[in-house]
Amino acid sequence: MSTKLNEFENATVGMTVGCIEVLCLQPLNYAKNMAQQGQPLSMDPRKLYRGVGANCVNMGSCTMIQFAVGGALKKLVTGGQENRKLKPIEEMACGIGAGITSAMVGSPLELVMIQQQRKGGGSFETIKTIATPSNIGRGFVGAAVREGLWTCGYLSIPPIVRTGLMESFPDTFDSQAKARVPAALLGGMFACYLTHPFDTVKTCMQGDIERIKFKGFVDTAKVVYGESGFFGFYRGATFRYGRMVIAVGMMDFLQGLIGPLLYPAKFA
Repeated sequence: MSTKLNEFENATVGMTVGCIEVLCLQPLNYAKNMAQQGQPLSMDPRKLYRGVGANCVNMGSCTMIQFAVGGALKKLVTGGQENRKLKPIEEMACGIGAGITSAMVGSPLELVMIQQQRKGGGSFETIKTIATPSNIGRGFVGAAVREGLWTCGYLSIPPIVRTGLMESFPDTFDSQAKARVPAALLGGMFACYLTHPFDTVKTCMQGDIERIKFKGFVDTAKVVYGESGFFGFYRGATFRYGRMVIAVGMMDFLQGLIGPLLYPAKFA
């Protein structure tokens, strides 16, 4: 999200970046969701990419919202001054606010994807099954916490880490490219391990819309803890961390690439 772009421009950059990330990393997302629910994994590409349409809409729209809202919040904080750098706490607050906002769209779309991964079927068929008031908001609390911290992890942490490394160790990190790798590792770790317990509870709830095993948010957390203890909340974390490190680096790179490609006049 750039202060040089308006909300619509930030949104189109976010949509493009989100769709590219999903198409590259959907198999890791599938593996994470199956591991969290204790379901067997498959290497069949048809299953690895099951629900990719819903996830493209999810990540594309969520990233679009995150870029647009994050950009608007940054402009609000800076008073529209393009050359004014945000403090780390301001950068993080903008990311968290943007992420929570995006969960209103992302949570129902993830519900569609997870139901497809569990049961198969097309997107429209799945939507007909889950489009009830009792199901559509299932898992929203977990999604909101996760998206807030995830957005902070990929939009806010990398710029903070990159700037810190380049200022503190200019001989070692003399370019954005060199500082991007450790920034992605730290951003991915922050985004993954702080949010994964919330993501696990959300995924279990959305995989069981019949509420046979998992009821509400607190009850689901109790079931996960009762079955596997504290580490039960980190089922599938390896797949998610791998995806997040790649995604954070990819999205950090792409947001700096796509913006000037789509709107060169704004970066001249």
